[in-house]
Amino acid sequence: MNQIAILSIEDEPEVREAIRRDLRPFEKQFRIEVSEDISDAREAIAQIEQDGDRIGLVLADHRLPGETGVDFLTKLHADGSHYPVRKVLLTGQADQQDTIRAINEGGLHHYIAKPWEPETLVTIVRDELTEYVLRSEDIDAMPYVAILDGPRLLEKISHGSRID
Repeated sequence: MNQIAILSIEDEPEVREAIRRDLRPFEKQFRIEVSEDISDAREAIAQIEQDGDRIGLVLADHRLPGETGVDFLTKLHADGSHYPVRKVLLTGQADQQDTIRAINEGGLHHYIAKPWEPETLVTIVRDELTEYVLRSEDIDAMPYVAILDGPRLLEKISHGSRID
């Protein structure tokens, strides 16, 4: 495996650009893919995996053309090979039922309401990627110590195994 990817799914161009801008602190260590709909996201996942990389985090809007972000996260969660992926709903339009379904059926790890504060997004992405690395036994945590939660990753390294 070469890189861990962050996949963002957002249909509004100005919001996609804001997400990309806010994810800049992660660009050197992580592959960042931005999709405008679910079909585009599926193609991005296929390309990520074809390149030998893996998806560590999905940031999905809920209201998308065609299939919703919650539907996508639910299917992704049900797919055993993508079970470890950290899932964040980044939306201003999911109602309570959609949010509950994302949590119960989609394995949602976090919900961020639009508009968000850039620092909040960075913190949540850092926390979720840290969890991904900690829970992945086959990932060397050392390259991520400087950008993610270093003390937690160093604990994993010192114990020589994953931390639950």
